[in-house]
Parts: sequence; C-alpha cells; structure tokens
Amino acid sequence: MLGTELTKLAESDRGDIADAFELVNDIDAALVSGLARPDAARDAALTRLSSAFAATPLADRLAKAAGDIAAGQVTEDSMVALAAGRSALLGAVHDALLTDLDTALGRTRTRAAGDGDAAVGVRPGSPSSAACRAWLTELAITGLRGIDETFVSSAGTVVEELLADPRHRRLGLLLDGWCAELRRGMPVAAMPEIPRRRWADLWTRAMILTESTYPEPTEADRVSGRLLPIGVDVFDHETIFGVVVHGAFESGGQTRLVRATVTAPKVEVVHTAAMWGLLSGLPQLTAALAGDRALDLVDMPITDHGDLLWNDANAQVGAEVDPMATARMCLEQATAASIAPLDRHPAVIAEPVFVESYRVVKGEPLQFDLGGATVDIERISAAGPITDKHVAASKACIGILRWENGRWALTPVAVLTPVKRQPTVVHTGQWAQGPTDPKVAKAVARTDAITVLRERAGRLLRT
Repeated sequence: MLGTELTKLAESDRGDIADAFELVNDIDAALVSGLARPDAARDAALTRLSSAFAATPLADRLAKAAGDIAAGQVTEDSMVALAAGRSALLGAVHDALLTDLDTALGRTRTRAAGDGDAAVGVRPGSPSSAACRAWLTELAITGLRGIDETFVSSAGTVVEELLADPRHRRLGLLLDGWCAELRRGMPVAAMPEIPRRRWADLWTRAMILTESTYPEPTEADRVSGRLLPIGVDVFDHETIFGVVVHGAFESGGQTRLVRATVTAPKVEVVHTAAMWGLLSGLPQLTAALAGDRALDLVDMPITDHGDLLWNDANAQVGAEVDPMATARMCLEQATAASIAPLDRHPAVIAEPVFVESYRVVKGEPLQFDLGGATVDIERISAAGPITDKHVAASKACIGILRWENGRWALTPVAVLTPVKRQPTVVHTGQWAQGPTDPKVAKAVARTDAITVLRERAGRLLRT
C-alpha cells in the first residue's frame, strides 16, 4: 500500500456514507430514548429510512412500520422491519467502503454463490425465538435508557431455552453476552455515555436472528493445499480470547486470501501474553505462527466467504516462510472473498495490507505518512511483541485496515524494524507458543494463572 493508493482511498467522495451514518445515529437515538413517546425527529428519521428503500422489497414494510410507530402502535412486525432496514443500510455502507478499498488497492474479490439470492429457506418458528422477539420489542418500546435490572433478568429464561436449541444457539449466545454487558452498565440512565451504536447493533442482529427466514449455515466445502500466514489479528474481552489468522491459501495453481478464527473462553486474571496459553490445544497452528512456518492443510472445512473452520487435526506444520515476502507478493495478486450478506457492516471490515515507503508521525496516535496522506495506527495488542517503539522505527509493515469512527485506521500485525541494530521482522504470532522476551516470559511464569485455574478445576471435577 503506497501513498497514491491511500490518497485515492482517503479522497473518495462519499457524502452518501456520511448521510447514511447520520440516519443510523437518529435511529439509534430513538432506540436509546424509547419508541413509546411521541418524537417528531424520530418519525422524520423513520420516514427517511423508508424513502431510502423505496425501490426495494423492504419498501412496503418500512413504510408501514414508520406509520405504525408514529401512531404509537409499536408491534413486533414493525420492529423486525426496522431492524432489517437498519441492517441493510449499514450493509450498503460496508459495500461502498469495501468497493473504495478494493479500487484503491486493485484487489479482486469473489462473490459467493447465492449472495444475491432474495429467497432463503424457512425454519420452523419456535417459542424461544418468539419470546426473544417479544423481549427485544419491549426493550425498544422502553428504550435502552429506561431498562433496569429486573427487565434484563427477565431474559434469563429465554436465554436458557435458546441455548438448549442448536438452531438458536447463536442467538442465545448473543443475548446472553449482551445481557451481561447491560448488567455491568446498570443503572443505564446514569451512564455518562451509552454505547448506543454497539447496543443498537446487538439489538438489530438479535432481532434479525429471531426470524424464521434467517438462512441456515450452508455445509462447508473442504480444501487441501498450503496456507501461508500473513498476519495475526488478536482480540480479547473479559470472557474471551481469540485470534484471526489472515493468510494466502495456495491450491490448484490459484491463490486466495482466507481467514481462520480461533477462540477460547477466559477470565479476567488471564491477560496480555498469558492468553496464548489458552490456545495450547492447537499445537500445529501455534507452532506455525511462532516459527514462521507454512501449514499444509488436508480436507480443511472452509465457508463460501473465505473463513477456514479450523481443525488442528487437518493441518501440519510445513516449510519456513517469510511473512513480509508473502505479504509483498500475495496481497497484490491473491483474490479476496466477499462477506456474507447478513454479516456486512462497516465494523467487520478488516483487510490485510502491506505498507512501505512511509514516514512515521509520532503522536497520539502514531501515524504513517505515505507521501501526504496519513493513516492512524491503532489497536496494537499487548498480547504480542509489537510495541509503539517497534512501529515508530519500522521500515515496512503488514497491517489490518479498518474503518474507525469515520476514517481508515491501521493495526500493525508485523513490522520490519531494527532490533539490536539488525533489520528484524517482529509480528504478533511470534508469541503463539509463549513470549520470547525473557522479561515477559518470567512475568507470565511467575503468575501462571492458567495452570493454577486448570489445577483447581481438576480438583473440583474429582470431588
């Protein structure tokens, strides 16, 4: 990624994206304050939303929903329509941003079979999904600012029923996690700032998942070939640790960009570099990441949208590879995959790029200046060896490009930087089998929370 490409991306004339986000903000404000009370600004926003979809299959449902809400008749059908409209609007923003990025980088992207199909299979309705839809409707009527502990706790039975049904486990996990987040924010009315975009996103996705027409996952294809890891993107929360391995997959003379996401549950006492110990059950993957090795895959499941459904038994550590050389060659030539239609959202954009010929602008945050155009450096994970100093002294970088708060931002996952005066590649995956920095390794060994927790869990299971 060079300055001309970034300039082209940054200078894209996208007033339509700003307008779309403004409309989403108005809808989210209504979900915060509640739909029960009259609100002229809310009604105007819903009218604009229905007008935006006038030439689509959503037109009639959105127009009816806008009229019903304005008349004080908030029904489950109107809430499903509102969620669908909001999701489709953000999906359109996602597509516009990704088109800009692909155009700037010259990246080719495949379209999975069935992405444009209007019809989807219908699942039998269930009492648990209907109960969830009723709870979500009541939440929208009350408003996020008006809910209390009693209301959130009322979802407990619904969550249990959803988790017990394999068809609704995804919805159950979403609702369970969101309720825990809502409890931590109690009282919501006293919060200095409500995370309205995030909570409105969760409400939207949950409402859509209650629909019987939500498409069932298709059976994954199986592939064999060589995976060349390019970069490892780390994410963690209070209860989960995970990594997304971006790589180039070679098979049948073709190269395509793929992702492999692996996660593990965690507790708060497990943090920073110690979190890699949670992935000890994936020796092939972690050995390849730590040792700069390729992976030979045999019959590895993969979705139509480029996501490897990782099974360590289907992988074998291969030859040594250079992640910088892989990124330099493959990111320009490999074909990328599209995102599933119902998963399209600006927040999911995470595209690997190779960046060089830049000047580091020091500050908060750091920036790369690629000949006049700048990009912010954000989300450097404490679970990996990369530090601000490494980035500031770097000469080349593999990063994950994201759309953050109205602008593009870059997360470095590998940098070519001086270490003891020698150009050295430092990348996130180097700590996949434990930190290589002696000081960090000593600190992790001193606490060793994972071993302690596993030992205590073993005692409990034996009693």
